[in-house]
Amino acid sequence: MTGFSTKSFAIAVALGAVAAPALAQTAATPWELKPDTGYAYDKEGKTYSYKMGTSNAGELLKGAKKVPKGTLFFIGHNGQLYMRTGPYLESDGKFKFGPDQ
Repeated sequence: MTGFSTKSFAIAVALGAVAAPALAQTAATPWELKPDTGYAYDKEGKTYSYKMGTSNAGELLKGAKKVPKGTLFFIGHNGQLYMRTGPYLESDGKFKFGPDQ
């Protein structure tokens, strides 16, 4: 799989997660990532999913980094994808950055 980086994969996964809560607004929903599928966020900001094989898995993992637990991905007002580590839930379990009420 040429031209596909693990960083792009992580970003694409995040992008998919941002879209679902934006629609629901009231409750978080788990991501449903599929095995043997790569997710990409390209230079134009489009997202793609790719069926993956195992013959070049070693190449895919070169330079790959694990996404730390507790990472929040979001799209800013400028359309740019961002990630932030650290707390994103209040002590009562509500999303810190939710809509004003």
